[in-house]
Amino acid sequence: MHIPLPKPSSKPGSKPSSKPGSKPSSKGGLAILACALFLSACAGAPRLGGDPAVTVIDARQLPTPMRRDLTPEEIPYPVGPFDRLTVDVFGIPDLSNRQIQVDASGRISFPLAGVLEVSGKTPGEIEALLAARLQQAYVRDPHVTVNLKETLSQFVTVEGTVQKPGLYPVLGHMTLLRAIATAQGTTEFSRLDDVVVQRTVDGRHYAALYNLNAIRHGAYADPAIYANDVVMVGDNHARRLFKDYLTVFGALAGPLVIVLDRTL
Repeated sequence: MHIPLPKPSSKPGSKPSSKPGSKPSSKGGLAILACALFLSACAGAPRLGGDPAVTVIDARQLPTPMRRDLTPEEIPYPVGPFDRLTVDVFGIPDLSNRQIQVDASGRISFPLAGVLEVSGKTPGEIEALLAARLQQAYVRDPHVTVNLKETLSQFVTVEGTVQKPGLYPVLGHMTLLRAIATAQGTTEFSRLDDVVVQRTVDGRHYAALYNLNAIRHGAYADPAIYANDVVMVGDNHARRLFKDYLTVFGALAGPLVIVLDRTL
């Protein structure tokens, strides 16, 4: 966008019309702020690549994915408190299609098997545990199937400047970009270079800072997100302040709003 500069006075030796000691107008200050924001936004154009695992190609169309690329990576799901399970024992109607909820202490109760500690176990491990208990109760060669019906324990928190902050279930392979997309994406006031992920590992608290624009352009890999992570998207205070100025002085430099929304 072209921003016209003020024309010099046609009369040689003419002086500015402002009186000594007069305060600069708010419109002039806003124009300077707008130009500074616009120029700073244009200074750092993103570039593709940087991550050794990302191949940048000069082509109109990306390669077609292979079949194995379309199959999501299998990630074991640890069952937790309040998760809902469906349990079937093949050939025994009274033990089939059982809807069970894990209690607050991570346990379930099943006929003939009694009380079982299942918190932290995968559905496959619960199948083996149930089968062993049923064999002890003289059920011959039990074939047990355990399916996760509803997850209420594995969540990620997405907060800050996103469209819909909240708690979201972690199912399958989740990454930072997917977590933010689950929260319906960023807003016009999001600070994309100020995205913090907090995580607790073995009782120790960690925090990492990420740049969404860099990830989107392949500068480094999209980091994995796990249950109980907290994702916080920062707020662009300068952009919000500029938007407030434009609300008051809407007639001044109106087209700059569109340019800044696309570049900042």
